[in-house]
Amino acid sequence: MFFLLNTLWSVWMIKYILFWLYLWQLKEYHTGRFIDHFRTHKGKKLLFSFEQILKLALLVFFVFVPNQFSILFFILFLVYLFEFLVFAKNIFLKTFKKPVKTFKTLFLAFISFVVAVVFLVWASGQQSEFQPAYLIIFDIFTPLVISIIILIFQPFFVAIRKKTLRQAQDRLGKIKSVSGLKVIAITGSYGKTSTKEFLSTILSKKFKVLSTKEHQNSEIGVAKCILGELRPGHQIFIAEVGAYNKGKVKEVCNMLKPKIGIVTGVNQQHMALFGSMENLLSAEGGGELAEILSRDGLLVVNGDNKYCLDLLKKSNNLPPSREKKYSLSNKLIGADIWTEDILVEKDSISFLAINKNKEMGHFKVNVLGKQNVQNLLAGILVARELGMSIEEISDACKSIKQEQAGMVLKQGKHGINIVDSSYSANPDGVFADLDYLSIFAGKKVIVMPCLIELGSKSSEIHYRIGKKIGEVCDLAIITSKDKFSDLEKGFIDVIARSPQGDVAIQSPGTKKIIFLENPEEISVAVTTFCKSGDAVLLEGRGPLKLHELL
Repeated sequence: MFFLLNTLWSVWMIKYILFWLYLWQLKEYHTGRFIDHFRTHKGKKLLFSFEQILKLALLVFFVFVPNQFSILFFILFLVYLFEFLVFAKNIFLKTFKKPVKTFKTLFLAFISFVVAVVFLVWASGQQSEFQPAYLIIFDIFTPLVISIIILIFQPFFVAIRKKTLRQAQDRLGKIKSVSGLKVIAITGSYGKTSTKEFLSTILSKKFKVLSTKEHQNSEIGVAKCILGELRPGHQIFIAEVGAYNKGKVKEVCNMLKPKIGIVTGVNQQHMALFGSMENLLSAEGGGELAEILSRDGLLVVNGDNKYCLDLLKKSNNLPPSREKKYSLSNKLIGADIWTEDILVEKDSISFLAINKNKEMGHFKVNVLGKQNVQNLLAGILVARELGMSIEEISDACKSIKQEQAGMVLKQGKHGINIVDSSYSANPDGVFADLDYLSIFAGKKVIVMPCLIELGSKSSEIHYRIGKKIGEVCDLAIITSKDKFSDLEKGFIDVIARSPQGDVAIQSPGTKKIIFLENPEEISVAVTTFCKSGDAVLLEGRGPLKLHELL
């Protein structure tokens, strides 16, 4: 029986170690992001699950009630047998969470498995009545063991990272000297990826362009793109630059030495990680990017965002002629480009773009939502600065696809419109996506988790999102508990002030907000509530199974 218990424990350790490495990788080995995860409902469930509490209770009984060893051993055996069967089921259904295979994860997994095997060998050599207790202790402390291993070897990987950054900087410098390559860096709290995709498509009509790939916005991601894909034949390199700490954008931009910088917009996203708005504004807010630009560089910002306008006021690195603003309205004083006659349709947007030189062009682009007009304006402005005509830019925009904007309209089961905006979620994005959802006739549903990493403003932001959901949606399904009460309060408050008053709350089948996290239950709730022609917004990252079901 000891052999069987050790075998089941070993299989469980494989699953458990890989899961914690997956979680660390998901949080990009960022200690702040990793710790912040355990402030969420899902994070707390990991640490205080029924299985963990049961194992802790068994450990206490093994220590203090040793005369019940046989019964306790049998219960522990059943626990690990159950976890083995769940693990086997997850493998069969391909729902097993494991890290993406990289040199770092392979190395960390190897070290972790070695530690587990050494411990198992040591525990097997102890007195038999103590062996189960030792196995439980290692099990309970596995998250801490994995975290310590990662932190111990972090200096080693930091050294590798710095070497990679130096190599990328050297390569980039050599290509610049040979081909005159122009580098464009894009940062901000939201809109970075869409702006990068739009600009890359536009400029590709005239130039040889390389841009960073999806989720390739960290310093090491940008460096690997340079080393692996940048060639002397490229004329323009567009890098999306993200950060979770003050100084990170500066580190990337020191490597890139960009000629053009774009700041797409700033909000409280990731406030919990930066610690203060000052730190956030320094990094994602564009302060560090503006400092790096040379006097003949170009800084392009979202003129409809107050933080971006403050950046221009505080920045003295560039002459005023090298600072440009884009805006949805010509009411912004000093706007370099703006729009008129915006028309948002289910599968496209169209508008007139006008610059301060009175050049005008009509744009019809197959992307969803008014928010993408701002991201397109950034691309139009930069492309014009690089010598493309308004007509060339307008024609190039016809090649832009829905997927590049991070939101796609799909035809779901039973004729339901599925608006897939699951790439990521931030406060401004949620509001914008709800505005788009409002153009649909029939019932409107949103399925979303609560937002994370918003810091002290989280409750206030969720309350405002709840109000917006109440204005637009007939049904809201929230898939995480963390700020559900704030969303619910905002939702109910806006309904209570509606013309129907309390009738809207009390009448069955009218507007409601509920918590569900099981994909099957969410699918049943949606398909029961909706009929053909209704619309469902999938906001933020959710289970892949839900997408398949809908």
